[in-house]
Amino acid sequence: MDGGLRRFWDFPAVHSTAEGPAIFMVHGFRGDHHGLLRIVEALPEHRVLVPDLPGFGQSDPLQGTHDVAAYAAFVRGGVDRLALGSRTVLLGHSFGSIIAARAAADAPDAFSSLVLVNPISAPALEGSSRMATRLAELYYRAGGALPEGAGQALLRNRLIVRAMSELMAKTGDRRLRRWIHAQHRAYFSAFASREVVLEAFTASITATVRDSASSLNLPVLLIAAEKDDLGTVETQRGLAALIPDSTLVVLPGVGHLVHYEKPDAAAAHITDFVKSRVR
Repeated sequence: MDGGLRRFWDFPAVHSTAEGPAIFMVHGFRGDHHGLLRIVEALPEHRVLVPDLPGFGQSDPLQGTHDVAAYAAFVRGGVDRLALGSRTVLLGHSFGSIIAARAAADAPDAFSSLVLVNPISAPALEGSSRMATRLAELYYRAGGALPEGAGQALLRNRLIVRAMSELMAKTGDRRLRRWIHAQHRAYFSAFASREVVLEAFTASITATVRDSASSLNLPVLLIAAEKDDLGTVETQRGLAALIPDSTLVVLPGVGHLVHYEKPDAAAAHITDFVKSRVR
């Protein structure tokens, strides 16, 4: 790990008398630790640690390329640095699911189990979302190619961020939708540079959990969503079939924002899974 500033957010177990194993969480693309806080709050029996990935939130960028291998090495290094032990449960959401799967595959003895929320189950440039992915790719490449001021303005444009938020949110609860949009407005542009965003985006659309699936030699819980535009139920079932020891649950009526829209349901599945599979 290089010498940049790394921010790890450490939330102690609230119910310390029934404390379960520590959970190390990895957030998704363009997010930071804030995005996972509703799931953290719903897991009071666990110490939970959530870093801001390098180049996002309050963490400095890496010295090299921000790709899946580098982020997975960061996760493994963070778990070692914090001396969490091999009972640690590793969790990743969205792009974080790719990173977490790679970290668990590369260090099979470092974690007791793996939880993937809204896992990336199919290549972004395939299937029904490929046109949207191509448009997003043009957007990020334009943001990187324009002069600094114009590029930054494009990537941080509030109307575009709002449009992304509108597309991802599936809830019909107006208060919840307003809160989700406020979260994206507040934290979706907390990145260190245009280069970081473009590199991370490229990694997010060129890799999937499938790349590591057959090497995951630990219990894996997949929390998928019925209306997830980035991973259909069919592709999630296909992903589960590739993992030697997997459990798949599909949450109805929700899309790619399980961490915002159904955190309690996700946490309930995580709790049951950990209690039954982690010793």
